[in-house]
Amino acid sequence: MNIQLEKLELIKKVLETNDESIIESIKSIFRKEKKDWWDDLTEEQQNTINESLEEYKKGDFSSFDDFIKPHL
Repeated sequence: MNIQLEKLELIKKVLETNDESIIESIKSIFRKEKKDWWDDLTEEQQNTINESLEEYKKGDFSSFDDFIKPHL
């Protein structure tokens, strides 16, 4: 596949269409591409992650082996 040729074909199709829904769909794809997954998290999820990172920095964590031993 020649990526430059593919892009040119897409450009041609975009230029030829008058379907606003197609244009909006393409715009949506590019908006999603730039979106950071962090922004999709709730404030509570973000806070939980931040708290966990702080605990980790303080050394307040268990290794996987320590965690799994009681469950074996």
